[in-house]
Amino acid sequence: MTRNDFRLLHRLRVRWAEVDMQKIVFNGHYLMYFDTAMADYWRALALPYEQTMHALGGDLYVKKASVEYHASARYDDQLDVGLKCQRIGNSSIQFVGGIFCGDQLLITGELIYVYANPATQTSLPVPESLRAIFQGFEVGEAMTTCQVGAWDVLQASAQAVRTDVFVGEQGIAPEDEWDAADATAVHAVLSNRYGVPLGTARLLQPEAGVAQMGRMAVTRLMRGSGFGHQLLEALVQAALARGDTEVRLHAQRSAEGFYKRQGFEPYGEPFDEVGIPHIEMRRSLV
Repeated sequence: MTRNDFRLLHRLRVRWAEVDMQKIVFNGHYLMYFDTAMADYWRALALPYEQTMHALGGDLYVKKASVEYHASARYDDQLDVGLKCQRIGNSSIQFVGGIFCGDQLLITGELIYVYANPATQTSLPVPESLRAIFQGFEVGEAMTTCQVGAWDVLQASAQAVRTDVFVGEQGIAPEDEWDAADATAVHAVLSNRYGVPLGTARLLQPEAGVAQMGRMAVTRLMRGSGFGHQLLEALVQAALARGDTEVRLHAQRSAEGFYKRQGFEPYGEPFDEVGIPHIEMRRSLV
């Protein structure tokens, strides 16, 4: 087993509280590491777990969890936890895992889940749609689609995400979130394979050759999986297609690092917008 066997690798550092009197990671924590990586696996599938299970009418229950120890991890080691969906039966799903420190394999593991009725905990067939998503991910298929278009086409999906993130999570007043610019903007909506919207952004043109990007939002459970990058690049391509030479945006200061990694640079002094610290950022397209 090597790192290359896994499409999903979750990185973590060993914390002091996870080391035992032998100065190595206590054996039981490796199962926690696999479980932590499983949350990343669901993000990589673009599936918010609870919402997805509720929609499908079932849930997953652990039937078996086994760990084999080859070497020990120590305090502050940087580990990569790999998970792969190995087999899907009628009602069971088998995952295999490996925990690596660099290229050294420390731990191998197996997790078997049973898909079941949450009320009776009796097994159910794994839905074909979910089976296809697992299988598609493991062979490298995309888990999301990004649609770019007008407000009258994407309004319902974009509103759902922005209401969740800006109004519900950040406490922005609804009257400050919605404006007339939505009607003329180019919008992007990122959705998973079930058509559930996970992120959105919009593009205005305040002056010739300038694109103004805004209302960028990704739902909380899906952050950190590259979905913001997909949205941003979809709108950059839209700006290029209409001949814009520069993209500008008002970034929340907490997201400034993200935009810097996407090629944007700060411009001017920080300012408040709807009570949240912002800074203007710009990216040349020429």
